[in-house]
Amino acid sequence: MGLAVPALPFTFVAHLLAVAAIVMVLLWNIHFRGGLAWEATNKNLIFNIHPVLMLIGLIIMGGEAIITYKALPLKKEIKKLIHLILHAIALVLGIVGICAAFKNHNESGIANMYSLHSWLGIGVISLYGIQWIFGFVMFFYPGGSETLRSQSIPWHVLFGLIVYVLALGTASLGFLEKLTFLESSAGVAKYGSEALLVNFTAIVTILFGTFVVLSSISSAPGEDDYSPI
Repeated sequence: MGLAVPALPFTFVAHLLAVAAIVMVLLWNIHFRGGLAWEATNKNLIFNIHPVLMLIGLIIMGGEAIITYKALPLKKEIKKLIHLILHAIALVLGIVGICAAFKNHNESGIANMYSLHSWLGIGVISLYGIQWIFGFVMFFYPGGSETLRSQSIPWHVLFGLIVYVLALGTASLGFLEKLTFLESSAGVAKYGSEALLVNFTAIVTILFGTFVVLSSISSAPGEDDYSPI
């Protein structure tokens, strides 16, 4: 059952938190971690691509895609197309971000897939891809029957929110894992400015996700795209 409150205020807060999260993750990886590079002798620059693209992709773009139906005063078909495109961008950025982590590990002689964060990450990106493909086939091309689409929408919404919450949890584990590594092996002070920045970035990310979920289960004027769960 959806919340009997308007979604629009939640979407405004989500947009502001999205901007803040992007600025913070870029500040961390460019100012404190030295920048971003796909090819570099300093392999850490390759890894820096990972948190930037995962946050901007799966979390920010994915979240904005979810609240498209609540935030934009456009026709249903246009909102549906924007929803599809934003999720596609999120998926591509997520895949590239994961590839950056593997590239860093492979070129640095670090084992892959040894942590809970990495296990969940592969699971989330796989579920995200399945969800996108299902949405494309069912609602765009070739498209299911009207009855089948109507029956599928609530499940599509519910599964999408589950995958998104899993992505938020995985991102939180990623912040924790990276900061713990930096504090234990790279000399980052536990109460220093970088540690505080990373922790606050994680908090802003969680808050953004919270307002995305609140937006998705709240009502929008004249809504007829789906009934919130």
